[in-house]
Amino acid sequence: MCDALLSEEHGLTKVLPGVVAHGCDVGAWINRQREHTVWENLLPEQQRLEGLGLTPLPAAPARNTAPAARAFERGVLALEQYKNRTGSVTVPRAHIETVVVDGEEHPVKLGVFLTNSKTRRGKLTANKLAALGLAWAA
Repeated sequence: MCDALLSEEHGLTKVLPGVVAHGCDVGAWINRQREHTVWENLLPEQQRLEGLGLTPLPAAPARNTAPAARAFERGVLALEQYKNRTGSVTVPRAHIETVVVDGEEHPVKLGVFLTNSKTRRGKLTANKLAALGLAWAA
């Protein structure tokens, strides 16, 4: 329906989200259609969007690790940093340790990280926590 509305316009250069026509947020719809994963799955009759001047957005760069894996690595780094500074791996639950990864600061709720890791220790495959002195991680 929204593509029919766009085809009625002549000289249309840009429609931003929030532009509503006949109850359809045309701008949001256009942005959604241009997303790489959506564009790749358009049906042949939907591909006429190119005739209206719409092009797909570039694909997002692939990340080399899952967000959970990166978070775990930051937690291990935070524990290592804490141990080097204090000489202990006994961390108060509310403690937040800030680590720098790739030039960016990341606050890590270290006490929460350790509690969660201990709860999920059966799922852990890496012994990085045990190497830092946590007996329960072995």
